[in-house]
Amino acid sequence: MATAAEYGHNSWELSIQVDQREGDEGMKFKLRVKGDLHIGGLMLKLVEKIKAPQDWSDHAIWWEKKSCWLLKTHWTLDKYGVQADADLRYTPQHKPLCIQLPNMKTIKLRVSFSCVVFKTVAEICKALNIRRSEELSLLKPPDDPKKKKKKDKGTESAFDDILNMDSLRLCILTETLLCRWLDSSRSLMEQGIQENDRLLLRFKYHSFFDLNPKYDAVRITQLYEQARWAILLEEIDCTEEEMLMFASLQYHICKLTLSTEPLTNSSEPEIDEVEAALSNLESTLEGRNADKILKLYSALFTYLLISLLYRPKRLTLKPYKEYWFVFRDTTISYYKNKESANKEPIEQLHLRGCEVIPDVNVTEKKFGLKLLLPTADGMNEIYIRCDNETQYSKWKAACMLASKGKTMAYSSYRTEVKKIQSFLQMKSLAPPPGHAAPDVESMEMNAECFVSPRYAKKYKTKQLTTRILEALHNISQLSLMEAKMRFIQAWQSLPEFGIKYYIVRFRGSKKDELLGISYNKLIRIDMSTGLPVTTWRFSNMKQWNVNWEIKQVTIEFDQSVSIAFSCQSCDCKVVHEYIGGYIFLSTRSKDQNETLREELFHKLTGGQD
Repeated sequence: MATAAEYGHNSWELSIQVDQREGDEGMKFKLRVKGDLHIGGLMLKLVEKIKAPQDWSDHAIWWEKKSCWLLKTHWTLDKYGVQADADLRYTPQHKPLCIQLPNMKTIKLRVSFSCVVFKTVAEICKALNIRRSEELSLLKPPDDPKKKKKKDKGTESAFDDILNMDSLRLCILTETLLCRWLDSSRSLMEQGIQENDRLLLRFKYHSFFDLNPKYDAVRITQLYEQARWAILLEEIDCTEEEMLMFASLQYHICKLTLSTEPLTNSSEPEIDEVEAALSNLESTLEGRNADKILKLYSALFTYLLISLLYRPKRLTLKPYKEYWFVFRDTTISYYKNKESANKEPIEQLHLRGCEVIPDVNVTEKKFGLKLLLPTADGMNEIYIRCDNETQYSKWKAACMLASKGKTMAYSSYRTEVKKIQSFLQMKSLAPPPGHAAPDVESMEMNAECFVSPRYAKKYKTKQLTTRILEALHNISQLSLMEAKMRFIQAWQSLPEFGIKYYIVRFRGSKKDELLGISYNKLIRIDMSTGLPVTTWRFSNMKQWNVNWEIKQVTIEFDQSVSIAFSCQSCDCKVVHEYIGGYIFLSTRSKDQNETLREELFHKLTGGQD
């Protein structure tokens, strides 16, 4: 019986549901409390009343109606706003969760439902021995089509418009428009996730830092699996030549995985040793032989074809014309002919900060480069065409180094050239000279399993098998880990790699457009044509903010360039987190330890909270 004093005007009865261990029946209690009682005192009173021999240290109070955890034990009920009508749950913070990995296998782990998702993902990755957890996140599985309700006409129309565009694929709908990624700054319970629910663990940010076969066997395998499914489901576009290259790599990896080859990296050169060798080479450049080496690698010059496509000006593609090109330091100059090279160039292209995109088809002997050069109001596109593989490899390696502010005298130039040549050889579908025609009967697995449905329908099984086995000649010597790394690198080299699309409305515009977000840039895309209109680099971004009332994102770039847009296909918090997340990842460096700077991540991605 409660005393008369306990029934004072400032006390009330509070109902609390108590969840016990999994499988045990819950209990419900009523406690008489006052508003100045702090949460720690409330839990103490509750445990005393339960009188059950159990470890309650992992339990915390969850407020269902407000969808929030009462984790600040020094806060009072009044400060949290808890009234007599509040139904609270005293429940474990760690609960079982079914997690589907990129390789489509599902595991069950006990994870924190009270920590923010960023921490929970770090906890999951630690259990799975995956480094760099900041690159991954959790997302809800797609809805079952059989259970979907009929869409309203407006939604159907918007979806139909996108499905009719050849340049945009179903992935835009399944992942981006439905916004299945969880908010990294909120807990699982706050986002409606319950114990034993199924979530997908995927690489969200396509900026893979310090991939090292010595330490990252699990990470590389899961990354390979995500890349493999992206190719097979056509979430990213690739040419027929590239699809067959991916198919041959998959087949080779399957054979090695099923064989008795031990899963060790003993045959792999350790990254640390490679870096040490490169450092020694760089030291040589600083010594007495530097002048001779610099003369060899300070410049490239030859006749090349060039086509200029300026954006955001008129979309007019000029035909290719031949000029005399000179590559020196971090700039490309081109002249009317070789004799005029000692005069002023027609144009000088400064490559620092540019983006280098391959435009290659080895089978058709097409070796091109697309250079995206930063300008005040976006980026200009320059197309350069080389004559052969050797020329292309040298120019691409030089362009990639120049984009990072490094010259051809840098120690890794020759290594990069060889790497590009090796990659081109891998893309070649013809077997090397002297090799007999492949025996199609020797392929133990169905060829259709290694290509997307579009290519599986295009070829008969025997034709597809022959083409995959022909391409296999160029990669058959790769070890298991080397093959997975080659697959990942080839995936990363695709022009649309890592781009996520969102429907937005730019300030001053009367029509919806697409915004593509990549690891280093934003792309404004015309929905009617699928063509990019303007590109802005994160490196030129000065600041960005969100007006949460009108849901508008504003971004300021160098040279007084400013853009603003509202998100039509998702909450602007989703776009805000993508931009902030990539900027956070760009701050990582090898001289830092692996401790995550969580405070900085939330500062860049957390939004109004």
